[in-house]
Amino acid sequence: MPAYFDNRIELHEHAGQLCVYAGPQLIGQTDTALRLVERGYADRFYLPWSAIESHCLQRSDKQTYCPYKGDTRYYHVVIDDVSYDNAAWVYPQPRSEMAAIAGRIAFDHPQVTLEIAPRQ
Repeated sequence: MPAYFDNRIELHEHAGQLCVYAGPQLIGQTDTALRLVERGYADRFYLPWSAIESHCLQRSDKQTYCPYKGDTRYYHVVIDDVSYDNAAWVYPQPRSEMAAIAGRIAFDHPQVTLEIAPRQ
């Protein structure tokens, strides 16, 4: 599947199980994540929305724009009254070159961690 955009972004299927934790709490897992490699940034994993416990997500007012991916919507991850602000984001309608990440969710917060396990 590798997809490339403007010699800046590579998008690959991730071959393995990926688990997402907010603090110690498992909030999602999948074996169908996509790994986005963007020059100048840490790799990001985009998980299907359905792989995450959606009751843990609370829409944020924050929105941003990336010229390579499009408009972004952010979410707080909320577990047991603890909010990890703007810890997740989605591209509801990304640029056509990045259509594969449409509706998928990525995370970036010190207390929201991803564990990678190889596929058995």
